[in-house]
Amino acid sequence: MIKRFLDLAAAGSGLLLLSPALLAAAACILAFMGRPILFVQSRPGRDGRFFKLYKFRTMSDAVDARGKLLPDAERLTGLGRLLRRTSLDELPQLWNVLRGDMSLVGPRPLLVEYLPLYSAEQARRHEVRPGITGWAQVNGRNDQSWDERLRLDVWYVDHRSLWLDLRIIWLTILRVLRADGVSRPGHATMPRFTGSRGKPSNG
Repeated sequence: MIKRFLDLAAAGSGLLLLSPALLAAAACILAFMGRPILFVQSRPGRDGRFFKLYKFRTMSDAVDARGKLLPDAERLTGLGRLLRRTSLDELPQLWNVLRGDMSLVGPRPLLVEYLPLYSAEQARRHEVRPGITGWAQVNGRNDQSWDERLRLDVWYVDHRSLWLDLRIIWLTILRVLRADGVSRPGHATMPRFTGSRGKPSNG
């Protein structure tokens, strides 16, 4: 209950205080990339229930000669890189926090198509609300392997507390200021997850 109260207070205050940045980002996207301004996609939340995640759009709709979308790294625009480097693209998720889909801190909501690929242990990341930032994000962000990232998500589930959340928020601010681990070389973020089922456990 305390975590939810803090989420509501922080998300509501954040939307008000950051409204100039939100409006400026939206205006730049409209001017340089056109509509839509927001990227909206279904993601699995707590207990695997789907919700609509909101982000500022960072990629173009460029296609190849066959009409197929180009790889993410090729569609990421200059403005998109700036939005990702400063994490401004994540700000619309404050609305997800207000709605109760997400928390400020928790495992990042990943793609729906990854659901059947998790091991039973990795799937425990869905025991809590997903977050705008999380323990994995302040311990490597997109520089980690998938196994390490998911291990850190489950570690958070087992050790979550108010003090850990406050520590993660503080470390997130430092990482955003340094723009650490935004993307893996050659990728818009990091390679796609291809599954860990059947791999030996590290204990």
